Amino acid sequence: MEIIDLTVHELQEKLKNKELTVTEITKAYIDRINEKEKDVQAFVTTLTDEALEKAKTIEEDKETEKIQNELAGIPIGIKDNMCTKGVKTTCSSKMLENFVSPYDATVVEKVNNENLINLGKLNMDEFAMGASTEYSYFKKTKNPWNLNKVPGGSSGGSAAAVAANMVPWALGSDTGGSIRQPSAFCGVVGLKPTYGLVSRYGLVAFASSLDQIGPITKDVEDSAILLNIIAGHDEKDTTSIKTEKKDYTKCLKNDVKGVKIGIPKEYFGEGINAEVKQELEKSIKKYEELGAVVEEFSLDIAEYALATYYIIACAEASSNLGRFDGIRYGYRTKNYSNLKDIYRNSRSEGFGAEVKRRIILGTYVLSSGYYDAYYKKAQQVRTLVKKEFAKAFEKYDIILTPTSPTVAFDLNARSTNPLEMYLADICTVSVNIAGLPGISIPCGVDSEGMPIGMQLIGNYFEEEKILNAAYTFEKAINFREKYKPEYKK
Repeated sequence: MEIIDLTVHELQEKLKNKELTVTEITKAYIDRINEKEKDVQAFVTTLTDEALEKAKTIEEDKETEKIQNELAGIPIGIKDNMCTKGVKTTCSSKMLENFVSPYDATVVEKVNNENLINLGKLNMDEFAMGASTEYSYFKKTKNPWNLNKVPGGSSGGSAAAVAANMVPWALGSDTGGSIRQPSAFCGVVGLKPTYGLVSRYGLVAFASSLDQIGPITKDVEDSAILLNIIAGHDEKDTTSIKTEKKDYTKCLKNDVKGVKIGIPKEYFGEGINAEVKQELEKSIKKYEELGAVVEEFSLDIAEYALATYYIIACAEASSNLGRFDGIRYGYRTKNYSNLKDIYRNSRSEGFGAEVKRRIILGTYVLSSGYYDAYYKKAQQVRTLVKKEFAKAFEKYDIILTPTSPTVAFDLNARSTNPLEMYLADICTVSVNIAGLPGISIPCGVDSEGMPIGMQLIGNYFEEEKILNAAYTFEKAINFREKYKPEYKK
């Protein structure tokens, strides 16, 4: 098996046993980036020279036992909406095309404290607004399983880089499914933690009450390891919650006997692709074979989740992006004769079509006369969604749904049809509305060989339950051993 095929815990073991060096691992990934980036287009900024320098330093420090942590020297990729000191943080936008952050996001700080090696900043939909990574200002990322398909979004660069073995793991952010949906499309594991478990300090905000940083990895054990690194209270983030420190790898028991799994029938109805539904039904049977107790139930608030999400998300985006005005932050137009022109032209030229669409919608729902009819009502529905999930978790340990109603769709198939694009989030948005944890794991492929994702939703701060259930299923079906991206062109 090649170095780039190994999971992080396998790389960790080989470093510990001195079967591999940090430089050998880093060089293997850099060679892979040089080989595959022209096809996949996953990176906005590569840091290959800096990575090799850091690898040599870490190796020397490990020899002298100056560095003793076992993960030191493992490469990683960072989504380009997390601030990295001295490196461009563009949010894949023209607005921040030349922005170099003066500080590190808390998650980046934590990654650096572990002496992980940042291979670069990964492509995304502009300001994390999109479900296909086609709305990046710089490039369209391709799906490594089929280069004519989208990788999902907005963390498409992160998911594609992991799937293409250009990084062993990556950080993404999830506002309405932006970790889980691309992970499903690219056949990797994506975890959206409970809101408040991972600091958002230094994450460029899209919708502050929905955004959450999380891991995208090759397998569930790596997901637990990366969550160990990034989870924890942060005084710099007022939405960060104080919880006891956990070792999430200890919950991976490979046993789901007696675990109660609820199947909401609303997620398996109209609009779900027949092959996706078929694979999910096989997965449900597999859980029953493994000893889980599976039961169908009704989560009837689900049909209102998508509309609620887009009202809240766009309202918060309108507010958060108000700071990008050509004066305080970001791109400034050269075409102006007065202050009004600077504002108008900087924002018109600096934002892409999808971002403008969401700002306009958000400004509309917050405006006088419409606030009560839309935004206030959406927040009331949000409370109902939380209550509905709370009721479900009185009975079930885990809720199982598809991650996406379809597999990855063709490039350019939906980019001109916003409503069709928004429907790609229908299975994931309710998790963000409620602030719950959710994980997407591959459960099979369709007739064209494209991966299908299964979503497991847990109660607040019960990441251990969904990680163990995902781990047990992963061990039972051996997805990574059976299926690999083929780079069809």
